[in-house]
Amino acid sequence: MSCIEQLKYRLYLERTSFKEAREYIEKNSEEVYYVDPGYRIFKDYYIIGIPPVAMGVRGKELLFTYVKPCHGTFVMGLDSDEEIARLRENEARKVKGSLKKADKAKAESSSPLASFADIYRK
Repeated sequence: MSCIEQLKYRLYLERTSFKEAREYIEKNSEEVYYVDPGYRIFKDYYIIGIPPVAMGVRGKELLFTYVKPCHGTFVMGLDSDEEIARLRENEARKVKGSLKKADKAKAESSSPLASFADIYRK
């Protein structure tokens, strides 16, 4: 097993929570895939976290969370066409478009929300 620190990676968030890491990946990726904890990447590394664990694709870069014991959760990016292709093939049913596009579409098509009283009115 090799060390992830030997790979050419970029750090985007350091010592953060799983929730903040997931939100960062969702907002900064063109494609978002949700994997189960224990999903293997780069043959030797396992993704750990609290489900849903987001992995993002931005161009040729794979964004994912990395947990380093005693140091916390990090959001890392690595260029890997092979790993992105494997992720797309294995997790295609779990894909979600970028939240940037989803937020815009939601704002355009949202209907007024019902009030609490309207929901429970008989």
